[in-house]
Amino acid sequence: MVITTALRSAPNTLALSALIAIGLALTHLFCGKLRFAPIPRSGWLSAASGVSVAYVFVHILPELNLHQAVLEKVEAGVISYLEHHVYLIALLGLTVFYGLEQMANLSRQRGEEDVTSPAVFWLHIGSFSIYNALIGYLLLHREQPGVTNLLLFSCAMALHFAVNDSGLREHHKHIYDRIGRWILAAAIIVGWVLGSATEIGKTTIAVLFAFLAGGIVLNVLKEELPEERESRFWAFALGAGIYTALLLAL
Repeated sequence: MVITTALRSAPNTLALSALIAIGLALTHLFCGKLRFAPIPRSGWLSAASGVSVAYVFVHILPELNLHQAVLEKVEAGVISYLEHHVYLIALLGLTVFYGLEQMANLSRQRGEEDVTSPAVFWLHIGSFSIYNALIGYLLLHREQPGVTNLLLFSCAMALHFAVNDSGLREHHKHIYDRIGRWILAAAIIVGWVLGSATEIGKTTIAVLFAFLAGGIVLNVLKEELPEERESRFWAFALGAGIYTALLLAL
């Protein structure tokens, strides 16, 4: 394993990112105690969704242009096939998580207690574990380093985890509280540990980052758009507006 030069030269950032990784893990473990109402949707959750979407469109999508430049330099393999299509990777991320959501909804409809089957639960949790581990890894390996960008990323992801946590708890009920949230919390720490000890190539980061962008967009909008959610537009717009202003100011 290769210890990255950037981390050796910035121990304070490493320590801060470790604390943030723990904080993000605690978000999954304890935000369920807040018991946000799913219907009508809590204004706090809609505001958190607005923040997540603002981060994607103001911060992540511009970074995809940087990742596009990285992919265009690759001349062989699967990556070269996608060299002009970084946004297709983002679309793939959106499609994968849309498929997972549809699978969970169908499983609940077929069940007797409005809960998913064990197989769907494990598939859902396994997929979100990879998702969370990627976010933990990106605490240390983003295109735009620095404490300010780290804090902006972390704030958006903490609120995003609160939104995801609410949706997963609604799908999986008690088994999510007993098992699922602990696995997702651990995945963040695992991702951070991998990020602190290893560094994968920029092309791979480009693909993963694009995939993450698509996943974030879907996981937010699936919670806000269905009419039966009775979502609060004012809270969503307020969260998006305030966080956009903050991103542009910094």
